[in-house]
Amino acid sequence: MTGMLREMKKKKSGISVDVMSIFEGIAQRYNGGDLAGLNCFQPEWDDEFCQAMSNHLTKEQRFKLYETQGGCNGTGADKERRAFATEHAHLALDERMALFSDAFGRCKPVLNDDNTLTLAFKCSHGYYKRASEGKYTSPPPNVEGYFERCAGGRLYELQKALGIGLKIKSVDVTPLTENVNNPVVFTFEILDK
Repeated sequence: MTGMLREMKKKKSGISVDVMSIFEGIAQRYNGGDLAGLNCFQPEWDDEFCQAMSNHLTKEQRFKLYETQGGCNGTGADKERRAFATEHAHLALDERMALFSDAFGRCKPVLNDDNTLTLAFKCSHGYYKRASEGKYTSPPPNVEGYFERCAGGRLYELQKALGIGLKIKSVDVTPLTENVNNPVVFTFEILDK
């Protein structure tokens, strides 16, 4: 989350100093003021930070932040993703997407007619894991904010592996009681192929 705090402080984020102080306060409360040593895997910290983002930032601000600071960015698979992108660069995007699913064991992205792609997904950690362990009896308020961060991670891996530019367009969350296999659908605008 230190990267997220740095991005939020940049002028281009459009986040006011007053709102920024809310996020710095959360970080200081959970880490005694040591922003360099933040433990972003504490569920309480994670939930409070995501809730504050949902409550104090616009959807556009959150999406822009998550496009660069999404969950699971740079998880050690970048070498394989770049190799995949290089090896399959000559193929059409829909062919690369089909191979992506097989190569990385992920759900298959779907290419849409409106220059977007969608991905139905189940996060195996974080909110979904805690929900499946029974730690949430009902979703916390603004649960979409949690999955917006996950959208940033999916955007990151798709861009690296498919060799394309993407932008988060929407995050649609299905209640876990209705769809435990793929409770969220991410829609990404394709910027370049």
